[in-house]
Amino acid sequence: MIICFSEEQWNYFVNYSKEYYPTFKVRQFYYNAVVSCHPDDFEIILNNTKHIDKSFFYKVLEPWLQTGLLTSGGAKWHLRRKILTPTFHFNILQQFVENLIEEGENMTKSLQNEGESVVKDLVPFFSEYTLNAICETAMGVSLQSFDIFQQRQYREAIHRMGELFIYRISRPWLYYDWIFSFTPTGREQRKILKILHGFTKQVIAERKLYHEQTNDRYLRGTDTFAKYDDTELTGIRRKRLAMLDLLIAASREGLMTDLDIAEEVDTFMFEGHDTTAMGLCFTLALLAEHKDIQDRVRNEIDAAVQKNGEKFSMKLLQDLPYLERCIKEALRLYPSVFVISRILGDNVKLQSYFVPAGTMIILNIYLAHRSSDFWPNPEVFDPDRFLPDRIRNRHPYSYIPFSAGPRNCIGQRFAMLEMKAIIAPVIHNFYVEPIDYLKNIEMNLDFILRPANSLRVKFVPIRKTNGS
Repeated sequence: MIICFSEEQWNYFVNYSKEYYPTFKVRQFYYNAVVSCHPDDFEIILNNTKHIDKSFFYKVLEPWLQTGLLTSGGAKWHLRRKILTPTFHFNILQQFVENLIEEGENMTKSLQNEGESVVKDLVPFFSEYTLNAICETAMGVSLQSFDIFQQRQYREAIHRMGELFIYRISRPWLYYDWIFSFTPTGREQRKILKILHGFTKQVIAERKLYHEQTNDRYLRGTDTFAKYDDTELTGIRRKRLAMLDLLIAASREGLMTDLDIAEEVDTFMFEGHDTTAMGLCFTLALLAEHKDIQDRVRNEIDAAVQKNGEKFSMKLLQDLPYLERCIKEALRLYPSVFVISRILGDNVKLQSYFVPAGTMIILNIYLAHRSSDFWPNPEVFDPDRFLPDRIRNRHPYSYIPFSAGPRNCIGQRFAMLEMKAIIAPVIHNFYVEPIDYLKNIEMNLDFILRPANSLRVKFVPIRKTNGS
């Protein structure tokens, strides 16, 4: 079996995993790997710090992401995680919410400005707003200084890098950088990397300029900085602590170099917008296909908006439990990160198999999320699976859209808030109807689970009446 997740091979991969469930070995040319689809195995691997290193597949990403939080291991990973964790503290997330709500409202206004019913391909549509959101929050930079072409070029470059990633890992002779560099694909990658690195360098430069203009007072103390408003100086309000500020502060203390900052910004610019955009796409597509569930979500949102004085806020987003269950159920059916691969740091017994240290193991999250052993009627979209009484006795590793254990997704609470902040105003103001149905959509897999074709829905404005 070839480990290559292209559109044509997706059904083969899923069917093969079902046939040999829960654990099997695969071989491609000169390397072996073990694939597991069972939560018991996930728990053994993900909970043990001996197995924290990613597989060699991730080395293919290093020309782009270097050795940032996603690709690094050992002491470097521990240090970076420690530096970055405060960025996603609940108090900081509260500060981010204003920007996230603003992006959701901007998206809603853009739809309203188009007049009557409008059809959108969800992938490029959501990607635009999630890129804005990650820049405004985690980077502290507005995309007002980037033209539309630059933004679109950056998003398209990420998508193309995903395709090149799959192309390369399915051809082991291209693992060698010196061979790959001489191929047409290698030359194309160099051009794409200039786009990706150029975009993030501009983001970093703008934030550094801001700190120079404010004499680093934001870096010296965020509590006192909150008293200032530097709108007049920079043209943009930036009073919130951003992830990029922590990186810049760490560099001033000698803990990070400029290259270290760049690799983390590259990592979070990718992870912080692309995976969330796909989560939004699948959630809205599922709501469009299930009108009864969509209506229930709308009723919940409308009631919360009325209770909150017609304004979206952190409190309102926290008061949308059914919408949150819908998002969780969408991530069960369509997890953005559908597989995880690690290198075993010690001998491991999985189910009834002994697996030696040094083996690559691939955890098939997609199949575990659809296993009838843990999910009754697993293909059915049922948000109430996530009611408290129904999750109480569920295997804790049968649902891991954000991974699990010490190397889980550092930004998962941010992602959930962002998805609620974007979906809530849309459902409040529009009926959504399916144009393309998920059952007819093939998956085009690169880093993440992505529709191979257009995934379109129709947005139909809701005519508001007084008191409604």
